[in-house]
Amino acid sequence: MGEAIAVLSGKGGTGKTSITAAVATALAHQGCRVLCIDCDVGLRNLDIPLGLSDAGSLSFLDICRGGYRLDQLRPHPQFPTLYFLTAPLGCGAEDIDQEAFACLVREARRQYDYVFLDAPAGVEAGFRLAAARADRVLLVTGPDRAAIRDAGQTGQILERMGKTSVRLVVNRVVPRLVSTMDLTVDDLMDTTGLPLIGVVPEDPDVVLSAAFGQPLLSYTRKGAAAACRRIAQRIAGLPVQIRL
Repeated sequence: MGEAIAVLSGKGGTGKTSITAAVATALAHQGCRVLCIDCDVGLRNLDIPLGLSDAGSLSFLDICRGGYRLDQLRPHPQFPTLYFLTAPLGCGAEDIDQEAFACLVREARRQYDYVFLDAPAGVEAGFRLAAARADRVLLVTGPDRAAIRDAGQTGQILERMGKTSVRLVVNRVVPRLVSTMDLTVDDLMDTTGLPLIGVVPEDPDVVLSAAFGQPLLSYTRKGAAAACRRIAQRIAGLPVQIRL
């Protein structure tokens, strides 16, 4: 059985979807079979950082309703072990059949090594749809103290949901700013009460790669791309040092 990983954030603007795409792509580049599911019903955009905005994609409702099977998905044109299901249009997260979605995730775990569930920001229905089915959670936050405090509160919500494998990703970090703020890895973990799995720098290539319709890891090997590769290695169980 594979592993379902929900990528969540308590607030918008953290770069959660870009992290989802880059880490999933890095795992696929390592040879893992990876499925990305956009759970942001109504505001879907995971296709953009995956470089699939011009490709027709099935929605996860197409699978839930029995119109298609997971083995009918087309592989990513650059990463042949990476697959994608977009979010449906014309409905809300609260309208999704919970049991049908759970069945989809269970079947996906049988066919893939990793199933990424990219949830909308906030802690409403879409957040809970993804979190409830996750074996592991990546909680993405920004580097400022307000965002880190928000991540800690979101972590408490996940704890009440019974989620014990929650790891923090601090994204869009400006090293000079972190140095000025005198933040350390221990500070981040103490403030949120969560183990840290990665720190990703602020990087203009994230925006540029999406503008050119390319996955970040195809566009560059430095900066945020390198940090997301290290996160992927940690997810796979490799002992890779965390850098601020």
